[in-house]
Amino acid sequence: MPLKIGPNVQIQNWIFNLCRLSYHHDMIDRNLSSLLQQASTHYPIVTVTGPRQSGKTTVCRAVFPDHPYVSLEAGDLRDYASDDPRGFLAEYREGAIIDEVQRVPELLSYLQVDVDERPQPGRFILTGSQSFALSASISQSLAGRTAVRTLLPPSLDELARFGSPTTDELMSLLVTGAYPRIYDRELPAASWLLDYTTTYIQRDVRQLLNIGNLRTFTTFMRLVAGRTATELNLNSLASDAGITQPTAKAWLSVLETSYLCTVVPAWHRNVRKRLVKRPKLHMLDTGLTCSLLGIRTADQLRHHPLRGPIFESWVVSEILKARLHRGEPESTYHFRQPRGLEADIVVEDGMRVIVADAKSGATFRGSAFEPLVRIAALIGDAEPEVVVVHGGDDTQTWSAGQALAWRDVAAGPWVAPLRTQ
Repeated sequence: MPLKIGPNVQIQNWIFNLCRLSYHHDMIDRNLSSLLQQASTHYPIVTVTGPRQSGKTTVCRAVFPDHPYVSLEAGDLRDYASDDPRGFLAEYREGAIIDEVQRVPELLSYLQVDVDERPQPGRFILTGSQSFALSASISQSLAGRTAVRTLLPPSLDELARFGSPTTDELMSLLVTGAYPRIYDRELPAASWLLDYTTTYIQRDVRQLLNIGNLRTFTTFMRLVAGRTATELNLNSLASDAGITQPTAKAWLSVLETSYLCTVVPAWHRNVRKRLVKRPKLHMLDTGLTCSLLGIRTADQLRHHPLRGPIFESWVVSEILKARLHRGEPESTYHFRQPRGLEADIVVEDGMRVIVADAKSGATFRGSAFEPLVRIAALIGDAEPEVVVVHGGDDTQTWSAGQALAWRDVAAGPWVAPLRTQ
């Protein structure tokens, strides 16, 4: 009996094969690429998660150019995969890239049976932009069968491969953010980021939350953006948004699992105390942060009272990208004593500890090391490294630590000694 061909599948594959060569050359080199290639030699499935428009589809199609491509974003294909999952998978006996797989989570149960029967490494590459939807399905169906990797928008060293002048000036970089489509298509960042926010709220939030008035959620997002690089106070956030504390917690969880923000726990030698102290809230893309706050130009940001916190969140985001795109655990914290010493960032990597601050000013002063050195003394036998990332152009090594220019953040100690896998 001839195999059923699903709607649009042949057309998608024909277009993909026609464009494959030029498509591969247009893509910038992403740090995660080699990690995906390696994972595909060990697991029958590789799953790539991350926010919408972070480049997941692009990198997967470039790293696996011989895999057929199918997107479950299209309604007819989504219905086909949902109504006839066995028939859908039968069309891809040799494997495929299945995009936006969270749209049909029940497909993963059938995929489990398929790869158990044919466990050849690298058969299926899955992508999804909603980590929570994927996480539940993966833990139930694909545990031990898939490697899960996270792709955030490009880091500074990746953006530099675009050759864009935007990365040459710090304030412009922060206002523009890091979503690759802005650079690849040379789009006006302000309008694109507004459209991104609207699309996210209209599509993803409507699917995930039963919200009667989406304007309230938009207000909530703006309040979160205004609290970037501050300790999280859910009661205050809920009060300002006009919602209950449980609702604020649920909405913040949606922003986290959509990779729009992250919550960094407090560091303490006693692991239990890390769970008690207030975490710090960071938006993950400064362009989106500025858009939500109404900051449209580099000059506006240069004189804005939140310039320092926005820069700090950018540094935290760069560290997370450096680690996640190399398959390392996040292991990022902040340090604060009540009415005492503070450090914006603490990174643990095995026995190594890095204590760091972020200073957006272009002029670096050695006094910035003083609180970090005192924190290093408190940490004691871990022999922590001390770093200040600043808004100036010169990287310098001092006896107290390293003054790291913002352009050199990718060369910081959170990256160089890490395993390249």
